[in-house]
Amino acid sequence: MPGTKEIRLKIKSVQNTRKITKAMEMVSASKMRKAQERMRMARPYGEKIRNVAANISHANPEYKHPFLVDRDSVKRVGLIVVTTDKGLCGALNTNLLRLVLSQYKTWQAEGEEVDVCCLGNKGLGFMQRLGGHIVSQAVQLGDRPQMDKLIGAVKVMLDGYTGDRFDRVMIAYTRFINTMKQEPVMEQLLPLSGERMGAPESLWDYIYEPEAKAVLDQVMTRYIETIIFQAVAENMASEQSARMVAMKAASDNATTLIDELTLIYNKNRQAGITKELSEIVGGAAAV
Repeated sequence: MPGTKEIRLKIKSVQNTRKITKAMEMVSASKMRKAQERMRMARPYGEKIRNVAANISHANPEYKHPFLVDRDSVKRVGLIVVTTDKGLCGALNTNLLRLVLSQYKTWQAEGEEVDVCCLGNKGLGFMQRLGGHIVSQAVQLGDRPQMDKLIGAVKVMLDGYTGDRFDRVMIAYTRFINTMKQEPVMEQLLPLSGERMGAPESLWDYIYEPEAKAVLDQVMTRYIETIIFQAVAENMASEQSARMVAMKAASDNATTLIDELTLIYNKNRQAGITKELSEIVGGAAAV
C-alpha cells in the first residue's frame, strides 16, 4: 500500500487537474452559446439562397447547371471531412471518423477512388495515417467559421466536379442536435438532389444580365459554399458542446477520485497512529 506522502501528492495532482478541467468547462460553456448563436443566425441566409437557387434553376430549363446533373456512373468520389482542430471533446471526432472510415472502405471495395478535402486538423491527421489522397486542406479555423479560410479548399472540390475529375462529392460533419447530443452525418453535396434543392411554389420569370449561365453559375456556387459554411458552423457548435460535457464529466470524476484517495489517506494515517500507540504501550509494558 502506498505511503501517506504518495497519497497526498496524488490528491494534489488530481486537484490541479480538476482546476484545469473546471476552467475548460466554463470556457467551453461560454463559447458554446456563441457558436450556437452563429449557427442559428446562418440558417435564414442558407434557406433564402436555397429558395433563390431553386427558383432560378427551374425558371431556366434550357440551361442545366452541372451541379444539378446526375452522372451515369461513379468512378471517383470527392469527400469533404469536417472535424475539429483540437481534442478534449469526447468521442465527437471518433464517431465521425469511424463513419468516414466505414464508407471509405465501402467505396474502395466497389472500385471507386476517393479524393479527400480536410477541414480541421483531426481529420487531416486521420486521413494522412490512413494513406488517403488529400487534394486540399484547411486547418486552424479558429472558434468561428470564416469563408475566406474555407474558400480555397472548397474551390478545389467544386472545380474537380465541374472538370469531371469527381463524379460525386460528399460531405461528412457532426450535426448539432442539442447540447447533449451531436450526430455524425454524411450527405451528398454534388450533384444536388431534389430533396435538398426542393421545388419552388411558383415559377418566376427572370431577365438575366449578362446571361442565364453566368448568373446561375454564381448562384449555385454560392449555394454550395453556404452549405459547407453551415456544416462547419454546426461542427463548431457540436465541438464546444461536446467539450463542455466532457470537461464536466472529467471534473466530476476528479472529485470522486479525490474523495476516494482522501478516505484511503485517512485510513493510512489512522493505521500509522494506531501502530505507534501500540508500540508505545508495548514498550511501556516491557519496562
